[in-house]
Amino acid sequence: MTWLRLALANLTLSPLTTAVNVLLMGLGTASIVLLLLASSQLRETMTRDAQNIDLVLGATGSPVQLILSAVYHADVPPGNIKLADTEQWAEDARIETAVPVSLGDSYRGFRIVGTTPDYLSLYNADLAQGSVWDTSMQAVLGAGVAASGALALGSEFAGAHGMVEGGHVHDSAQYRVVGVLEPTGTVIDRLVLTSLESVWELHSDEAHADHGHDEHTDDAHEEHDHEAHEEHADEEHDHEAHEEHAHDEHGHEAHEEHTHDEHDHGTHEDHAHDEHDHEAHEEHAHDEDDHEAHEEHAHDEHDHEANEEHAHDEHDHDAHEEHAHDEHESEAHEEHEDEEHDHAAHEEHAHDEHDAETEITALLLTYRSPMAALSMPREINATGTLQAAAPAMEISRVLQLVGVGITALGAFAWVLVAVAGLSIFAALYGSLRSRRGELAMLRCLGATRGELLRYLIIEGLILTTLGVALGLLTGHVAMELVGNWLAATRGMDLTGWVWISEESLLLLGLLIVGILSAIVPAIQAYRTDVATTLVEA
Repeated sequence: MTWLRLALANLTLSPLTTAVNVLLMGLGTASIVLLLLASSQLRETMTRDAQNIDLVLGATGSPVQLILSAVYHADVPPGNIKLADTEQWAEDARIETAVPVSLGDSYRGFRIVGTTPDYLSLYNADLAQGSVWDTSMQAVLGAGVAASGALALGSEFAGAHGMVEGGHVHDSAQYRVVGVLEPTGTVIDRLVLTSLESVWELHSDEAHADHGHDEHTDDAHEEHDHEAHEEHADEEHDHEAHEEHAHDEHGHEAHEEHTHDEHDHGTHEDHAHDEHDHEAHEEHAHDEDDHEAHEEHAHDEHDHEANEEHAHDEHDHDAHEEHAHDEHESEAHEEHEDEEHDHAAHEEHAHDEHDAETEITALLLTYRSPMAALSMPREINATGTLQAAAPAMEISRVLQLVGVGITALGAFAWVLVAVAGLSIFAALYGSLRSRRGELAMLRCLGATRGELLRYLIIEGLILTTLGVALGLLTGHVAMELVGNWLAATRGMDLTGWVWISEESLLLLGLLIVGILSAIVPAIQAYRTDVATTLVEA
């Protein structure tokens, strides 16, 4: 019988104590393993995703938010910037490459990124199928998007506003998948790439649709105003006709009255003629002829006055029509000026929409020389319109903040390991007092003090090894589960099926804890006096 088999047989004699010791060591080990895997992969992933991006230009706000949104696609952007405002920096002699990105839409949690084909070179991404887009509304899938089964080569889909499902779907335009990328292990695996023009056209169509509704309302309003104007003109025309008719009636009545007066005057003259004697007949005839001539002259004067009044009426009517015509032309001129003003406003609005179409979320820059990092960010931030953020610096700050929590959790995990070590020590020390007679018999059978020392240390190492094995398995499985959840909800690529160098150091440290836990009981067994122990037994 070997010492290993003897140690295993002794541990099975108290299974509950053994199980508790193994469980305590396993919990401490799993906690440390989980923290090591998460922090290591998070740091590696962030470094790998930003390794070819030296500087990010975006809207003013939080620099960490700008980096998380534009580089890691794990947050919403702080806003958009004018593409024209970035041209001078993109063409700067200190810049090697400048890649614009435009964000805002997604498909089933995968972000749709409007950019240029140069974006693929930032991550050394190669095509597995198809080709890169060559026109608008074409898309290229990252390997992770294609692996999810949501889309494939040749698929058509509509993007949704925002980063979560349930947002407003842009049904007015459909993307068509023309390419699929090879896996890279970077953030590009979880993206849907398309051209900048696709993003601009998509949001421009929606803006025009809303503007079209406003134009329809304005047209209806103008039509209503035009109908009201025509009705008003008809009312003015009827009023003019009524006044003219009344004027004609008044003139006709005056003419009849004047004729009646002439008739009475003629009757009076005939009566005077009858009263005159025969002697005055010739004189009377002569006077009558003069009177008739006078009446004819008066009648001509009356006709002349009537003609003048009729001409005056016609003149007034023509003047009124001319005045109405002038008013109509004035109103038409004003309406034309209003239409020209509306047209100018529409053109100005269209120009503003065109400017809005040329907005981007960020510009990703790569330095031609590391010396540019000393001056360029400061120059850009001094403009006040743009913000420059360095991914390396901002991620270091994030990791420092996260590192505080990781350090705290790590300290708690090591406390669990220490508790497990003390538990192993207590178990071995307690079993040693109950097995003093057994150890004395082993000495009588020829076991040396050193062999008893090794025997107790082996027991402690067995408990420690079982606890560490359980902890390693639990930690890696937990990391895989957490990684799958983060990949589905946050798009972060973490896995539990990796082995990092820190775990080897952890394993060595845990074995030392096991040895230290068993060393005191082993020393006590080494010092055991056989004769005294047998007499006491």
